[in-house]
Amino acid sequence: MGTLNTLLVVVLLFGTRGFCQYEDYDYDSEYGPERDNDFHSPIQFTHNIDYGVPYVQYSTDCARECLCPPTFPMTIYCDHRRLKVIPQIPSRIQQLYLQFNDIDSVKAKSFINVTVLKEINLSHNKITSNKIEVGVFAKFPHLVQLYLHHNQLDEIPSPLPSSAERIFLNFNKITKVKEHDLQGLVNLTMLDLCNNHIEAIQGKTLARLKNLMQVNICNNNLKSLPATLPPSLMYLSLENNSISRIPEDYFTKLQNLIAIRMSHNNLEEVTMKAFNLPNLVELNLGHNKLQNVFYVPRSLEHLYLQDNEVEILNITVMCPVMDPIYPNRLTYLRVEQNKLKAPISTYAFLCFPHMQSIYYGEQKQDGGDNPQLRPPMFPQFPGPDEEEEEDEREAAGEYHGHWHEEEDNDFDDYTY
Repeated sequence: MGTLNTLLVVVLLFGTRGFCQYEDYDYDSEYGPERDNDFHSPIQFTHNIDYGVPYVQYSTDCARECLCPPTFPMTIYCDHRRLKVIPQIPSRIQQLYLQFNDIDSVKAKSFINVTVLKEINLSHNKITSNKIEVGVFAKFPHLVQLYLHHNQLDEIPSPLPSSAERIFLNFNKITKVKEHDLQGLVNLTMLDLCNNHIEAIQGKTLARLKNLMQVNICNNNLKSLPATLPPSLMYLSLENNSISRIPEDYFTKLQNLIAIRMSHNNLEEVTMKAFNLPNLVELNLGHNKLQNVFYVPRSLEHLYLQDNEVEILNITVMCPVMDPIYPNRLTYLRVEQNKLKAPISTYAFLCFPHMQSIYYGEQKQDGGDNPQLRPPMFPQFPGPDEEEEEDEREAAGEYHGHWHEEEDNDFDDYTY
């Protein structure tokens, strides 16, 4: 028993010495100083930098049927959602998109406290005139653009706000433009009434629009031109109507006109200087019943006379005087499907030195309207860039004639 106690005392002594031998150990000399517990990223971030983009708090007043993106806080998207009624619109909205729905009415209760609207798109719906609350659009004093095309309107909704600049009413069922319909629209610059059933434009409805620059009344049932047009007008589209005559001096006061489109009408003749306008660039009279040509103003560049009844292309009438200092700018002329028989005078190239293309094409027979192909009246020489293309066509066995032909594109939209 005494021996066992002695051994226990020895073990305890040696264990104590081993446990305490690291008491004075210098950790820093072996491993370096201990690191701080705080972590410092190698990338330094600077907070509270103003990048010039205002912070917009996400709004909760957006109609559940629509989308109000926080990046565009003034815009609401309710299009392509099969809506039958206009939802409640937040008062802050400036751009409202409701196109491609099944909406058939426009009521003021959807726009309570809405006063800053600048653009409304209600196109491609089922809206009828009798279901538009009277004066609903006039309550928006800042409205600039109104899209109501592709609906079922049979009259122009009125009154409209004086701030409106562009109004689209095409592809509806409007039959008449009454004098009070466009009253007070002093800022209107563009009016689209194409593809309706308009038979008459009463009085001086359009003449009162002092800032109107473009009016489209194509594909309607007009039998005569509007009584008067404003001097500010630059683009006039009257294609595909039933207009039979142009009154003498009708365009005299419209000195700013750049383009006149009256193809697909019933015009039989025009006065010699009916289109003597200083800024006219495009004149489309194709698909009428014209028998004689007329004076071509110096500014005109594109003239369309295809599908008429012209038998002689009298260049002397079109260009009575040559001015080498201020030459005529005509570059493009279409005369296919007329009744031309004689060759086109080479005087055309002297009087129109900028001429690039004359489309002669097929001409009508004397006894009917069936076109027949006539030989070229004079050669058109290809330019340097065209010679290589012509050689390639000949090598491929293709015929390259002297007359270019292109598809009829009378109904292309204006691109301005």
